[in-house]
Amino acid sequence: MKLKVKSLFKNNPGRQFKRRGIAKRLDIITEHEYSALKAVLYDLEKEEYINKIGKKYILNLKQSTIQITGTLQVNKSGYGFVVVSNTKMKDIYISNNNLENALDGDTVNVEIIGGNGKSSEGKIIEIIKRKRKIIEGYLTKKGTKSYVQPIDEYLPSKIGIIGEIPRDVKLNDKVIVTDIVWEKSKKNPAGRVEKFKVNEINTKNDFNNLVEKFNLPHIFNKKTLDEIKSIPFPISDEEIKQRLDYRNKVVFTIDPFDAKDFDDALSIEEDEEGNCLVGIHIADVSHCINSGSELDKEAQKRGNSIYLVGQVIPMLPEQISNNVCSLRPNEDRLTYSIFIKITKKGKILNFNSKKCVINSNRRFTYEEVQEIIDNKAGEYSEEILKLNSIAIKLREKRLKEGSIEFFTPEVKIELNEIGKPINVVLKEFIQSNSLVEEFMLLANKLVAESLSKSKKNKEFIYRVHDLPDAEKVKEFANFVKKLGYNFSANADTKVNKFQTLISEAKGKEEQALINELAIRSMAKAVYSTKNIGHYGLGFKYYTHFTSPIRRYADLEVHRLLFAQTNKKETKFKDKKYLTNLCDHISLTERDAVEAERYSTKLKQVQFLSEHIGNEFDGIISGIVYFGLFIKLIDTLAEGLVRLKDIKDDYYFYDEKSFSIIGDRTKKTYRLGDKVKVKLIKADVKKTEIDFIIT
Repeated sequence: MKLKVKSLFKNNPGRQFKRRGIAKRLDIITEHEYSALKAVLYDLEKEEYINKIGKKYILNLKQSTIQITGTLQVNKSGYGFVVVSNTKMKDIYISNNNLENALDGDTVNVEIIGGNGKSSEGKIIEIIKRKRKIIEGYLTKKGTKSYVQPIDEYLPSKIGIIGEIPRDVKLNDKVIVTDIVWEKSKKNPAGRVEKFKVNEINTKNDFNNLVEKFNLPHIFNKKTLDEIKSIPFPISDEEIKQRLDYRNKVVFTIDPFDAKDFDDALSIEEDEEGNCLVGIHIADVSHCINSGSELDKEAQKRGNSIYLVGQVIPMLPEQISNNVCSLRPNEDRLTYSIFIKITKKGKILNFNSKKCVINSNRRFTYEEVQEIIDNKAGEYSEEILKLNSIAIKLREKRLKEGSIEFFTPEVKIELNEIGKPINVVLKEFIQSNSLVEEFMLLANKLVAESLSKSKKNKEFIYRVHDLPDAEKVKEFANFVKKLGYNFSANADTKVNKFQTLISEAKGKEEQALINELAIRSMAKAVYSTKNIGHYGLGFKYYTHFTSPIRRYADLEVHRLLFAQTNKKETKFKDKKYLTNLCDHISLTERDAVEAERYSTKLKQVQFLSEHIGNEFDGIISGIVYFGLFIKLIDTLAEGLVRLKDIKDDYYFYDEKSFSIIGDRTKKTYRLGDKVKVKLIKADVKKTEIDFIIT
């Protein structure tokens, strides 16, 4: 009994169990066994193998010698956290002294050295995989010693130099460091210095820099490209006969004006009873990409497409993503379609999935569809207006049932022919965006719900979103209260509180900031074989099904859906494979987001570098002891006002009130305050922006 209980806790670090839950896990039925279990738990608690928190038990990580694998995220202040794949376990705090030569982004093994049931502290004992192959920085000299100062502020401040410095590299030049090593006996990592060869602003140079900085896979090998030739294309008559032929139906795509890969299309028909049959047609990538093939291996390694400003690193070669599988107009294409019978009021009567062949009648942009919605006229207006009417009902129902509709403003950056930013404008979220979004959310939800209840193989890929951290929510609640909003600190378990707040802030100057800080208080959505629901959407079941051209999760879900619903014998994927896959694609997604954000930031700085001396309206988005972070309202670019540059008084930082306060004047700057600033510096090399308050 004792060995079984210890094994249960050891295999579930960070997870809390009630006594009855343990009994159920260990198949304890009789009263005699249950009494023995109580005695064992008492002994293990006395031995400090487990801790008791209320009515729950948890492994005492401080006493156990287990090793946990995760990804290191280093804070600007020098300490870090290891993010573990087990979504039930909180991130592990790593002090600066316990980083043990690991760098931001590395995959590491951690040994727990302290903490309790709510949080834990660890020490890195092994570096499994380095994230970075190169480091960008500037050649610097102190005394007689040369070193490289990294641009990335999450890395050590000094990189030592191995070998000779190239003759054409001068002091303060931008360089790259390769062949990086970090011996345990050394204070800093070291590597070989190479000249940074591109300095001018253009798409190619920026792309190359980003690829190197984030170690992004961007070249398809010959084996992968050769395999495209074996894909049966055009579609054979034999394949069409095996599918539902939907080519004579009205089907169309709705995408951004600059989209090249079209992986979803919509259709709608009305029956005699006035109900609608909505078709959500998704590119059948799984038909073209066989599991275990070279194309599949490459797609899995990448995990997802990466959308940089002015450039895309596709998950699949362009011949597939932009042609063979793309639902281009007036061309036969294979789809995996979801058909939903739904009333005009948005009540779902039933749904099923079918392998189909379609021929898209029209390729719409969001703007074209919006014009049809506004004017109630235009090509296929009858179908579009019916879809929009149902989408509105679906959205109302979704929000009523607990979904949070965050307002996350984005910018559109216009480039000239060489990739130089010439304009930065806010993207407008219009009704046509919502039309498409609601049906994609619905398809993802229905697929997840259907497969979770399937009597066949139970292993599946869910898109999950855990409850927010209670401490972060308390901090967020304190902040919004100072802005005049009534927000409960126990909103971590009451999702409707967030939605109420978001609605109250809509249209106000602090809307974007409140949304951004609310999102920061949330857990990150990840992929998992363990379904814990999706907190932000308010869905009990959710997955990703609708974008197999750009997300590997969706491609694998297509295969799982077909395996579960196909009457023929199909080989199922085992739990270990799917668990490892979920960890991997969650990590590639995080890397993609990081690269995409940096790409946007770089272009914002490049754009502003042409506007030194101009004044802008901004909002205080962050306050630290040395200054104010300002987010510009028009471009969403963020920069710093240093306290030393505010000349009218001596200001000190008041952490409790999220503000800085003038010593003499008592003038106060708070989070969320609107300010007018002048741009005094836009450093493209360091991607830094400096303002002064005017």
